Amino acid sequence: MSQYLDEIGEILGPERESLLTYVCWGIPSDMLVVPGPDFVDRFAAETDRPTPVLRSLQTLFDHGRLKGTGYLSILPVDQGVEHSAGASFAANPIYFDPENIVKLAIEAECSAVASTLGVLGAMARKYAHRIPFILKINHNQLLSYPNTYDQILFASVKQARDLGAVAVGATIYFGSPESPRQIQEVSAAFQAAHEMGMATILWCYLRNKAFKTKEKDYHLAADLTGQANYLGVTLEADIIKQKLPMTNGGFRDLHFGKTSPELYEKFVTDHPIDLLRYQVANCYMGRIGLISSGGASLGASDLREAVRTAVINKRGGGMGLILGRKAFQKPFKEGIDLIHSVQNVYLEKGISLA
Repeated sequence: MSQYLDEIGEILGPERESLLTYVCWGIPSDMLVVPGPDFVDRFAAETDRPTPVLRSLQTLFDHGRLKGTGYLSILPVDQGVEHSAGASFAANPIYFDPENIVKLAIEAECSAVASTLGVLGAMARKYAHRIPFILKINHNQLLSYPNTYDQILFASVKQARDLGAVAVGATIYFGSPESPRQIQEVSAAFQAAHEMGMATILWCYLRNKAFKTKEKDYHLAADLTGQANYLGVTLEADIIKQKLPMTNGGFRDLHFGKTSPELYEKFVTDHPIDLLRYQVANCYMGRIGLISSGGASLGASDLREAVRTAVINKRGGGMGLILGRKAFQKPFKEGIDLIHSVQNVYLEKGISLA
């Protein structure tokens, strides 16, 4: 029975047919480890994760409107550090108060809320038992002049455990001069998190001036973001967060690293679901879940873009959406409705793997 399919199709508009009927041929769906209610059981059978980590992962999958589906809907709000609080919250000043961040996640029936040590620490005793907390332990602060771009630790794994978090999150700027240090810091932090029973989520972002040319922004190329994902799962991240791929050919066109012509000729077309499928393939064929970023708020197109991203993620083999600015930079009720529209994609049984 199609519960939300007509509504989703209407939101997609002219892309409805292309996104809802496409079939991946380069990397077919039967090669994937797919999300589902028993994902942690299947995932647990072949990993070295301590038992408490599996319990923490199951806690994420058992909470909110998507509980029991194997998909995740996470509200992330750390942009007050990453983009300045003024830039992030001017559109809706209630979110200067961390309680409203947590309330938005609860009212939208999210799987978890991911935020800073300050936000979650301020709300821990009141809300840590009501919704899973994910502590983002590093950030890119932009108060240096001129701006510099580097993910630095703001919090420890022990602080995450002490405030009741079930998982820690971190970002690595793969491709940046600082990435070797960030890889070492995050690797040590993720090992500590697993030892303390918490799951790990890695924001696998790219940052290098050479990745952006006049013609294309290869920070969003499937081959480069896919390799970032592969480095992330090598660090034993339990979940990978990645931006939606918009193009391909980074290795080929920028003439660096190593790649294969078959990647562009055989495995991956320019269809957005194929590009996402390649990102999933680099997450050990889905053994490590891929959640897509919801992206910046662009105004009137936010609903369509969010639902579009969710459809691409689900049909490509991903595990959900981590959506922040499109929700919290709107009036409270509108933010809830937008998150619910995204969740509808994962609840709709008529939308299946491509």
